[in-house]
Amino acid sequence: MTSESGGPRCDRGAGDAAGHPAPTENDQLRRFAGIWCRAVHPLAATTMTPDEFEVYLLPLAHRLSAALRGSPFDTEAAYAVGAALVNAQCTEPEALPAILGVIDAHLVSCASSAELPDAPGHEPLAEEDARARCVRLQHALAAGFVRELRKCERDEQEAISRAALAARTEAEKALHASEAKFQAVFEGAVIGVGIAGLDGEVLVVNDAMARMFGGMDFFRPGRNVTEFVHPDDVPGAHEFYRELVSGERDHFRIEKPHYRDDGSELWTNLTVTLLRDSSGAPQYQLALAEDITEHRQLRERLRYEATHDELTGLPNRTLFLERLDQVLAAGADAERFGVCYLDLDGFKAVNDSLGHVVGDRMLKAVAERLQRCVKAPDELLARVGGDEFLALVTGPAAQADGAGLARRMLAALAEPVRIEGRELRVRASIGVVDGRAGEIGRAEVLRSADITMYRAKAAGGNRYEIADADSNARVIARHSLTNGLPSALEKGEFFIEYQPLVRLTDGTVRGAEALVRWLHPVHGVLGPDQFIPLAEDTGLIVPLGRWVLEQAARQAREWRDAADDHGEPLRVNVNLSPCQLSHPTLVSDTVAVLESAGLCPSALCLEVTENDLIGADESALRPLRQLADLGVDIALDDFGTGYSNLSYLRRLPVSQLKLDRSFTRGMQRAPADPVDVKIVEGIVSLAHTLDLAVTVEGVETAVQAEHLRGLGCDTAQGWYYARPGPPERLHTLALADAS
Repeated sequence: MTSESGGPRCDRGAGDAAGHPAPTENDQLRRFAGIWCRAVHPLAATTMTPDEFEVYLLPLAHRLSAALRGSPFDTEAAYAVGAALVNAQCTEPEALPAILGVIDAHLVSCASSAELPDAPGHEPLAEEDARARCVRLQHALAAGFVRELRKCERDEQEAISRAALAARTEAEKALHASEAKFQAVFEGAVIGVGIAGLDGEVLVVNDAMARMFGGMDFFRPGRNVTEFVHPDDVPGAHEFYRELVSGERDHFRIEKPHYRDDGSELWTNLTVTLLRDSSGAPQYQLALAEDITEHRQLRERLRYEATHDELTGLPNRTLFLERLDQVLAAGADAERFGVCYLDLDGFKAVNDSLGHVVGDRMLKAVAERLQRCVKAPDELLARVGGDEFLALVTGPAAQADGAGLARRMLAALAEPVRIEGRELRVRASIGVVDGRAGEIGRAEVLRSADITMYRAKAAGGNRYEIADADSNARVIARHSLTNGLPSALEKGEFFIEYQPLVRLTDGTVRGAEALVRWLHPVHGVLGPDQFIPLAEDTGLIVPLGRWVLEQAARQAREWRDAADDHGEPLRVNVNLSPCQLSHPTLVSDTVAVLESAGLCPSALCLEVTENDLIGADESALRPLRQLADLGVDIALDDFGTGYSNLSYLRRLPVSQLKLDRSFTRGMQRAPADPVDVKIVEGIVSLAHTLDLAVTVEGVETAVQAEHLRGLGCDTAQGWYYARPGPPERLHTLALADAS
């Protein structure tokens, strides 16, 4: 059954409110073939009826759809589709634009609207990727169409050439009869035909050739083919011609541009054949010319669209990478190159707050300013992403030129951009990489530029950084650790070491601080300074902190059970991060851990750094107050390294101060630094007045311990007593104290 338009009726999909089944791939492709038929059939010279033509197009639509979603992506099917359309007599000048227009308007929506199965070789595509692939399929289809059309026309040309030669031979036998036949072929040919002497003088051309060049006046008497040179002639064209007129070759074929008398440009597919006399000596040259100007313009338009950014008109990533690959593929003596990778700072906020229209106008203004910075012929600027730009410079001073270009770009963006009455400040971070061809690959260049750009962002933005191997290695290592953190907790790669807390009055072990370590499969044992900041950035610090609290509480219970009546129970200190402090389940999680471990709250001390508490409002302090009310001790860690607002201590729910080691280094030998002694003496006096115990970190010598004991410090920890170690060693030390 056919539709009212004359083509086979497409079964309508049925995922609508009426309960019809959803459209299948075949349904959508039949609809696409019907649209294609209605657009192209009136313009084609085919003998097929519309119904027959639609049936002919359906498998071609299947091939294009499969190629659009194929993995890996391959345009070969589109070449074959173009050839198949020529074979169906779609050869009228208007047919190809109509074919490409339907593909551009309907192929992507057709391929994405149907409920397609996850078949091997197919992959889901984002709209942007599908559009990019569609452009390349159009390009390939046009190339296949033109290639097949040329083949057909070349067959015609060769037939004409043979007929012309036959006519010339026949003319020698029967001049009058052959002349009539030759003239019929010569004048009736749809392609340009011209004959010239071996000296290059144009002897005769047909009307088709004259029309190509703007009229017969172009081939005025005395015109020589050597005048038809063009700056864009293919390399070696002059050598081909010399070999032909000397008899060394019989023919050559090239795509050649020409200037008409009015200055316009004509592109031809030119075949030049040497005509010999009966003895085989060169006599004339025969030229067959096909006008391919429109095909060439179409090819260039498709190429431009595939290699340029639609919004800004700048080269896109494809063209930039082609140019970079050319530079990197140069010989060992090639000049140096530099790459600038620019990313706007805070551009997402512009889109989110002012909308994408304003964001697009801002990007266009930025592109115009950056383009003015790239003036030299060996410089290239491309937009490669939303707010990302890449610039390429080449030359012996590429590093200096790259840094200079980065400075010019930052200066060009310093002035605010005015959009709809608003002044928008533009900030950018730039990574600059330089190198020499043969020493570095494309992937390494781009990775180094990306890393260096993010170094500039991390340093505050609105600046540029020069690539540095050591800095890049640190960033890569940090990235590797960040990626490995989520699975490390699941794999059990973390463990805890305990450092004793010693009572200064009698030297007995009263507890220990739990210090988490990461046994990394590549980097070995890592201390908290190497991964805790990463855990903070990724949000993993909350589950990791809870795991540490669970392990430490369980260990404290084991110490208590093992100690029996051999003295007071050991307590455990656990560090809290800022993320844990602000997490809404801190109190409930801590209570649950203590209950699960069967541990008394007074056996747990939570350490919080001074900078995390000083200046905190009452709502931020409430969770700590609740824990303190339950009997959990709160210690102010690294005291003295922050604001050290002593009067503020009265508001904090803390019971201990942990004095930073920087205040006691002057006491490691006798005589002690009198300034350090006075500072520690004052802090201890104030702390005891506020009923706060004082713990000193980083005790390394007996002299230092004696000084701190004399100043009234309560407990200490450091390498003088023991390095962090397994829980068994701490238990051994505690038993030794009890005995």
